[in-house]
Amino acid sequence: MQEFLVIIRGGKDPGLGSPQEMQEHLQHWQRWLGELMASGNYVAGQNLEPQGLTVLSNATVTDRPLAEGKELVAGYLVLRADSAAAAAELAKGCPGLPFGCTLEIRGIRQLH
Repeated sequence: MQEFLVIIRGGKDPGLGSPQEMQEHLQHWQRWLGELMASGNYVAGQNLEPQGLTVLSNATVTDRPLAEGKELVAGYLVLRADSAAAAAELAKGCPGLPFGCTLEIRGIRQLH
């Protein structure tokens, strides 16, 4: 099995709904991640803060605004799968998809 990075971009913030909607969304995430863990496909993942720093090619560090909306990287997952297509199938269950997020799936090269 190979590891794949799933980059979660954009989407509407589900936290803007009612407390019940927010709870349902959180439970959906917990169920989906639980299934990935139980199947052995989940390796790691985290949400990301919307703010950050950028290091430019001339070694300048700036706090310029990061991408917004659909380009904002909201989080990531590392999944194990037999192929990129298999990782994409696993990613189709992502609870953020109904909120307009997109998922980019990239194979992780192993350094030898």
